[in-house]
Amino acid sequence: MAFNKMTLDDIDVRGKRVLMRVDFNVPFTEDKKVADDTRIRAALPSIRKVLDGGGRLVLMSHLGRPKGEPKQEFSLLPVAHHLSELLGQRVGLAPDTIGPEVMLYVEQLKEGSAILLENVRFHKGETANDKEFSAALSRLGDVYVNDAFGTAHRAHASTTGVTEFLQPAVAGYLMAEELKYLGEALENPKRPFWAVLGGAKISGKLDVIENLLPKLDGLILGGAMTFTLDKADGKAVGNSLVEEDRIEMAKALLKRFSSTKIDVRLPMDYIVADKFEETANTKIVDAGKIEEGWSGLDIGPASCKFFTEALQNAGTVVWNGPMGVFEMAPFSEGTRAVATALAEATSKGAITVVGGGDSASALHQMDMDDQVSHVSTGGGAALEFLEGKVLPGVAALTNRN
Repeated sequence: MAFNKMTLDDIDVRGKRVLMRVDFNVPFTEDKKVADDTRIRAALPSIRKVLDGGGRLVLMSHLGRPKGEPKQEFSLLPVAHHLSELLGQRVGLAPDTIGPEVMLYVEQLKEGSAILLENVRFHKGETANDKEFSAALSRLGDVYVNDAFGTAHRAHASTTGVTEFLQPAVAGYLMAEELKYLGEALENPKRPFWAVLGGAKISGKLDVIENLLPKLDGLILGGAMTFTLDKADGKAVGNSLVEEDRIEMAKALLKRFSSTKIDVRLPMDYIVADKFEETANTKIVDAGKIEEGWSGLDIGPASCKFFTEALQNAGTVVWNGPMGVFEMAPFSEGTRAVATALAEATSKGAITVVGGGDSASALHQMDMDDQVSHVSTGGGAALEFLEGKVLPGVAALTNRN
């Protein structure tokens, strides 16, 4: 799993057209301004490296799901404006993604300047990984850089197809950093190695658990997915979210937990509510004793203590998935407890990796992004990496000799 791909540092960009895939799939405000620029800022080191090195930068990204048709609400124009402000220089938006008019814009680029192509998903050829579309994209660059880890699990034209026509294909700094932290956590973890997995569905984490279990010293499970395990164990879960079609799988997993030497920790108690609302009536209930009409929406205080104690002396922690409905204040304490435990472990020298998605959102909401070793920008990609899957966007990059 060692990272053996060429990176931006392996190429000279001066005078070259650098076609760079970034992940600018960001949310907008109602007045069409960038609401959260985390992903844009994450790409800045690679962007600045090319601009400062005298490259002519051609950026490409998707935004939302326009399904192969140009739709104004998915235009990248607000992103071009925002990026211009961050860089202190104008970044124009091309009128399309490919074609003669776009080529004209690209050919007029001066060294140290950049242009952003319009949304690659305005063309059906992007998600279909169409050869002609990939070839058309490749003609816009002399070298290719992929700095979009968040889309590395997709075999699309802008992530894999283009590399068949354009070499070298190298990793940007964000891509390289993501793979370094995630790769080292799995391949050569500082011990003890703990994983904290949460979220709504056990089905979404089964492959991660399967891949991680042989490597771990300890495993913490929280979030609504634990109710499927509780029900499989014959415990009362009330109206809590349960994947009925995963009960047998959950039984097999519990059997596996009981036969492993790994320290597996499940919630001891929950915060339950009588409705799915911030203003709901709530109470603390022991695991397995949730009455009908009540739903578990967060782990309880005993679980918080049980989980955070385990992480005090961790060497490596990988966290993916919240402990509860953290978006609602009464049900955010479990997720906050885990985030705080990770921050404390980091301050003691642990390597802590937060695997994107809701966990990253929670950390950002709690203003703790800079208190862990690494926050992944790729939810789905990070999850598939933790599952042990090959990411097409990484496999397509040029190997180091």
